Amino acid sequence: MRQLFNSAIIIGCLMAPAAGAADSPRWEIGLGLGGLSIPDYRGSDQQRGYIIPIPYFHYDGDILHIDREGAHGDVFATERVKLDLSVSVGPPARSGKNEARRDMPDINPTFEAGPSLHVLLARNESRDRTWSLQLPLRAAAATDFSNFESIGWIFAPSLNFKADNLGGGWYVGVSGGPLYASEEYHDYFYEVKPVHATATRPAFDAKGGYSGSRLTITASRRYPRFWVGAFARYDNLSGAAFVDSPLVKDKESFMVGIGVAWILMESK
Repeated sequence: MRQLFNSAIIIGCLMAPAAGAADSPRWEIGLGLGGLSIPDYRGSDQQRGYIIPIPYFHYDGDILHIDREGAHGDVFATERVKLDLSVSVGPPARSGKNEARRDMPDINPTFEAGPSLHVLLARNESRDRTWSLQLPLRAAAATDFSNFESIGWIFAPSLNFKADNLGGGWYVGVSGGPLYASEEYHDYFYEVKPVHATATRPAFDAKGGYSGSRLTITASRRYPRFWVGAFARYDNLSGAAFVDSPLVKDKESFMVGIGVAWILMESK
């Protein structure tokens, strides 16, 4: 049950609802159903599918926002530059179900939080098509919801394209860029301590630095009483600082998800 709860929260964050228009409700609460196909971790050759209930929550406050970009709080903003606080999450994985990690500790859900600088590069006259540069630097922690463990930091610069009201009300976003992380962050996922080494899984100490690249595509649409959304994510680990880890079985990985949620309550 805890695994299902963790996954539901994470899927809900990955497929966050789109931000509303100026006359939309300040907050909305709903419940839906989501499907997700995801590798056990970046570099794993084992993929799993989930169909579980997901929470839907949209909030458009003066400072705090929960929308298609996740949870974030505006700190400073001008016409072209914005500094906010961003939050991200990562899914858990049970080592007992993964051949490469058998008899190793489980990967707990991860939470990341930190400042993110957004720079507007270009947009059209109607402001519904934008290009921007996003520079998030986040501290990371892993948790089993009884204890938190600091696992370093991650820096994920990306070039972003966003299109609103595409094809009759659809929002589409495309982002891509390199990832960089600390040694502690890489060790959490890819280190093999001597006590866990085997004849086919030699000990390995990951280094910090380049963490591969990522491309993400999202799409969502808000109807009067329900919301639909989908995303696809591609990761490439070629040249990553940990690519020689015996836990890296595939240098490419894909994640896809789709969800639908019904609006149960909303502000006036």
